[in-house]
Amino acid sequence: MKLLIAYIQPEKLNAVKQALYEKSIFKMSVTTALGCGQQKGFHEHYRGTEIEVNLLKKTRIEIALNDEFVQPTVDAICSAARTGSIGDGKIFIITLDECIRIRTGETNGDAIG
Repeated sequence: MKLLIAYIQPEKLNAVKQALYEKSIFKMSVTTALGCGQQKGFHEHYRGTEIEVNLLKKTRIEIALNDEFVQPTVDAICSAARTGSIGDGKIFIITLDECIRIRTGETNGDAIG
């Protein structure tokens, strides 16, 4: 079992969700995040003052996966989120030690579904 965490551009969320649905991956958590990487932000002027904006809006997707779904999920996210520009995002894959479905008490792979 793995926990996949992906940071993508907010405007790519619908494309990524569609790509995941096509791979039969329906369960995910999506949150709004702020961050910066190689983009390093930008400068803008507000009421005559220059402001450095270095935390940019990102979308964080978390998906718990059984091992056989990891590579198809990575492929779907990469193909849908890629623009070829700096700031396309990152994917982190973490080993998931245990998972419990609260409603039924199922554990591990059965709980992920």
